[in-house]
Amino acid sequence: MQKFPMTAEGLARLTEELRELKVEERPAVIRAIAEARAHGDLSENAEYHAARERQSFIEGRIAELESVIPSVEVIDPTSFSGDKVLFGAHVTVVDEETEQKKTYRIVGQYEADMKNGSISNSSPLAKALIGKKVGDSVEVPAPGGAKVYEIAGVRFV
Repeated sequence: MQKFPMTAEGLARLTEELRELKVEERPAVIRAIAEARAHGDLSENAEYHAARERQSFIEGRIAELESVIPSVEVIDPTSFSGDKVLFGAHVTVVDEETEQKKTYRIVGQYEADMKNGSISNSSPLAKALIGKKVGDSVEVPAPGGAKVYEIAGVRFV
């Protein structure tokens, strides 16, 4: 069985999402389908088709979460220390071309969220960073050509 590395916070978010889908979203979409059915002709009923589409998404996401959650391997990054990049680390990198500084947190694929600065451990950037130390430079393939970053800091919070 494939194990998925994840932080405790990530597992808590997935567990809460599963609970919300089962307890709130699923019953709500069933009610919406029943209401749309009551309006008559289903072939031209946009509300019915939208509710069925939403139901399909919800059931698919529930199935995905029910298969992932039992396979999660919780890793506590606060037990790590040092200047070597490991899973769960907050890594500050400097783009060597633009001198722009960014901080990313390396997390599992099911908790990655680029908007919040969390990148998947299977992303090209994370793969290049893991195992390196502060002061090292890494080259990351990108659509516009390779980017080179220097590791400016590593924190385990």
